Amino acid sequence: MDFLETVNRKIEENKAEMISSLSKLISIPSIADEERGRGKKPFGKEVDEAYRWMLEKAVQDGFDTFDARGYGGHIDYDGAEDGVVGVVGHLDVVPEGDGWDFEPFGGEVIDGYICGRGTVDDKGPVMASYYAMKALKECGFEPAKTVRLILGLDEETNWNGMDYYLEHVGDYPDAGFTPDGDFPVIRAEMGILIFDIIKKLPASRGKGIELGSIKGGNAANAVPDFAKAVITDTTGGGYDIFKGMVANCREEKGWKINCRGIGKGFEISVTGKSAHGAKPWLGENAISVLMDFLSGINFLNDGASDFVEFYNKCIGYDLHGENIGCGFEDEASGKLVFNVGKIDVDRNAARLTINVRYPVTMSKEDVYAGIMSVLDGYNIGIVKDREQDPINLDADTDLVKTLMGVYRKHTGDEESQPMVIGGGTYARAMDNIVAFGARFPEEPELGHQKNEKISIDNLMKLTRIYAEAIYELSRAED
Repeated sequence: MDFLETVNRKIEENKAEMISSLSKLISIPSIADEERGRGKKPFGKEVDEAYRWMLEKAVQDGFDTFDARGYGGHIDYDGAEDGVVGVVGHLDVVPEGDGWDFEPFGGEVIDGYICGRGTVDDKGPVMASYYAMKALKECGFEPAKTVRLILGLDEETNWNGMDYYLEHVGDYPDAGFTPDGDFPVIRAEMGILIFDIIKKLPASRGKGIELGSIKGGNAANAVPDFAKAVITDTTGGGYDIFKGMVANCREEKGWKINCRGIGKGFEISVTGKSAHGAKPWLGENAISVLMDFLSGINFLNDGASDFVEFYNKCIGYDLHGENIGCGFEDEASGKLVFNVGKIDVDRNAARLTINVRYPVTMSKEDVYAGIMSVLDGYNIGIVKDREQDPINLDADTDLVKTLMGVYRKHTGDEESQPMVIGGGTYARAMDNIVAFGARFPEEPELGHQKNEKISIDNLMKLTRIYAEAIYELSRAED
């Protein structure tokens, strides 16, 4: 029997254990929170709990582990020679959001699916990678290069953990993949910028309809599925007018928008549809809908009215930055992607948190210069946060060709070609790493969305694919 057939049989034998392990991991709500982190738990106790659980399991299964003081670590399958093959995943998840049909952190098995936040991004693929290593080990494979499953803990936020891990680990992978993207192979990733657009608002005077606050969104890299505005009415009578406007918008535009009285005013709330910030067209931005609704209202605080007007003119529903001066594109990447992830407006200031994915042939300086050419006219500034340069590997590299061969063998897909995406993965953290799965072509994008789930059939297929990829990348040369 072919050795890899033996490995696949072992993967099947471990199926029930793998499902149970993933369900356990999903049940831990590992949302990274550096504000709550301390000591050896820099991203909070839930992230640390998921991380420690994985390390302890690896030790029980006979692997070596390394811990960089709770900032991240790895699981090693020792090789006989020099060199490291990296499999780079993460255990943190984005906030769950609302509207789920099952418990976001239940880890339930329903109709052939394992359900919950992280099943697709990225706990399910990490578990598939781990059980691929486990099956190879149990079948007696002796890798030439060490196989290293790297566990990141703040991929969805600031990457501080990965930075710390890389500073303390000593040796980097020579090559490898991250199971945190799409198949067949992602050879290039667009540049990423996260920044705030900020405007100070002058104080209002007199009586009238006043914008008290706007809140919306959970994360820069997700399309916000909620937004709400609190409006104060010092004249009386405004509630009935706004209630009628809301009813008209529900009927004529199909918006999920509501109005309710609170204190001396009322609250306008909008429900959108969440999606990954790299693919905002798959969602509905609740902030943009709310700002559209607020357009044309003459607020007592003129600064608020001006900011609403700016938003609708320069951002609105534009997903490619064309209205705000950064509508760039190139042949490899296509158009720049512009996502408004969060909003925070009070009587003193307005703040938008923006996530941009820019083409691989452009620079961050190009993007900022284009945006500032527009913002300068509104006396609005930028506060820069996170910046990640593009990566761009040639399709003819040995790494890409090897992974493409494994993918085609297991799927029979001869049509799909190496891709360029707007998503940001840990492939950016090290040289010669590419994203390899875990979403198959034509599958719906469930990462960062409600009702995230992975089919058990796909989990098994992933494990077989990753086992062969690890085998091919780490075995001794003929």
